[in-house]
Amino acid sequence: MAYGSPEGEAGIEPYFTHIRGGRPPSQEALEHLGERYRAIGGSPLTNITRAQAKALGRRLDLPVFVGMKHAPPFIADACREAEHAAVRRLVALPLAPHYAQMSVGAYRIAIEKVWDGDLVFIPGFHDHPAFIAAVRGLIDESRRDFDPDLVIFTAHSLPARIEREGDRYRERLLESSRSVAEAASISDWEFAFQSASATGEPWFGPSLVERLEQTSARRVLVCPIGFVADHLEVLYDIDVEAMKFAGERGIELRRTASFNARPEFIEALAAIVEDALSAAAVDTHGL
Repeated sequence: MAYGSPEGEAGIEPYFTHIRGGRPPSQEALEHLGERYRAIGGSPLTNITRAQAKALGRRLDLPVFVGMKHAPPFIADACREAEHAAVRRLVALPLAPHYAQMSVGAYRIAIEKVWDGDLVFIPGFHDHPAFIAAVRGLIDESRRDFDPDLVIFTAHSLPARIEREGDRYRERLLESSRSVAEAASISDWEFAFQSASATGEPWFGPSLVERLEQTSARRVLVCPIGFVADHLEVLYDIDVEAMKFAGERGIELRRTASFNARPEFIEALAAIVEDALSAAAVDTHGL
């Protein structure tokens, strides 16, 4: 399962409306979002998620279905496919490493509404050794021809109130970033948030742009550890906005490659699924 992306220009308004719980966006907000999608030539997220599913299916020798939270094919569509394939036990894998009730928790709510069979839900994988190793591999790859003064890990911001409500989202982000930094022997690293929405309440910060504004580093590597595929928050927020901001300040900015359907990420997902099934089997037998 993934967040979803609009299918072409005509899909932007229904997609944005779905994100807003059925409330149509203002024309100004719609045009702003449309400009961002046009700048990157449209989001490849749905196609990438399909490629990830196909590769994972081959690796596990199991049927894998694709369901999106906010755009076709929806999670309900994936569940109908599974029912037609006579699936009785379904593993639900949100492609978001760091659990937050507002984000990953919403996937669970969505699938439990439409799936009546046995369900194994994977609530994030931020500390799974295979995920940590895969992220470290992306950083090592980037550092083969780029020696950064600073590494900045990033993820999507969420409203700051969730921390007061007991959500450990920020803590999980820092935990996985720290694990990757230690594995890759990175001493100079920071964390930043991106893609905060203008909802009138405080969101987690500092933003990536604020981090870049504050740093004295001249060579910065961004690792969007909260994302596992190319989409708007990577291709525009980092590759366009942050790159432009950094260039105007004399900072050489690069980012790690996205996982997309790279074999090492598919191997990590396979390990995550297999471990979840093993844990479910133990629970089922009361051990």
